[in-house]
Amino acid sequence: MDDAIRKADVLIEALSYILNFRDRRTVIKLGGSAMEDPSALTATLQDVVFMAAVGMRPVLVHGGGKPIDRAMAQAGLRPVKVQGRRVTDPETLAIVVRVLCHEINADMVRQIRDLGGRAVGMHTGPMQALFGEKLWLPGERGEPIDLGRVGRVTRVDRRLIDDFCAGGVIPVIPSVALDGNGEWLNVNADTAAAAVAVALGAEKLVFLSDTPGILADRQDPDSLLPCLDTNQCHDLIRQGIIDSGMIPKVEACLESLRGGVHKTHLIDGRLRHSLLLEIFTDRGVGTEIVLSAEPSPGKAAVSP
Repeated sequence: MDDAIRKADVLIEALSYILNFRDRRTVIKLGGSAMEDPSALTATLQDVVFMAAVGMRPVLVHGGGKPIDRAMAQAGLRPVKVQGRRVTDPETLAIVVRVLCHEINADMVRQIRDLGGRAVGMHTGPMQALFGEKLWLPGERGEPIDLGRVGRVTRVDRRLIDDFCAGGVIPVIPSVALDGNGEWLNVNADTAAAAVAVALGAEKLVFLSDTPGILADRQDPDSLLPCLDTNQCHDLIRQGIIDSGMIPKVEACLESLRGGVHKTHLIDGRLRHSLLLEIFTDRGVGTEIVLSAEPSPGKAAVSP
């Protein structure tokens, strides 16, 4: 009986969050170890199915860097990256599209359906959700760097995504976009997720990463910073506390907040059910980033 009561208490704690977030969009970006570990991926997709079942409107955006690297190696190709972006020639692009759309995306949709949910992959014909243009990076002297078929999102088909969300269907969107000529572009998944969140006016944007969130000391997992505002994030970047692969994620969070997304979260995708723990519990398990310095109820701000 005590165990049953504890379960009931957990449901009651989640109730206020379910009521607050019902019918609101939550964009979830999947990548890295959160996708590499089959058990962690299954737990995350279970969380997403639960969210949809209680009336929330989750939208998945995913990349697939490591599977693409493996597929390139099998084809005898060596990945080349500039400023963290994959140089994408026609051969590489064909692998990117195959791995993201026809392997990873198709497998996620199948798993969601096996778990009792409803999902659709959004990457073909009238189901395409992301549109973009070629991206040129600035060089050290300001000269443009050509990365091949690499792009940035310029338009998101909000109505198409909203139609599926309203019907209780989970959109699963790979990080590729079509240009004005109907040709594929390889897009950074973090920036793609931010573009989707802004276009949808999402309540939340959640990044599942390989760390518990933002740590004041990377060697100390207990130094998690549970809530930061935009000014604190800029300070931590200048101090080098936020660095390397975490910078694009934090910058995507800040961009989405400026675009109207209410809150962003960085959580550990390797932790089972971290998505539900972050959204439906008072303390959460990761780092919440907001525009103002005021933490949300249940999240204590910590000075870095």
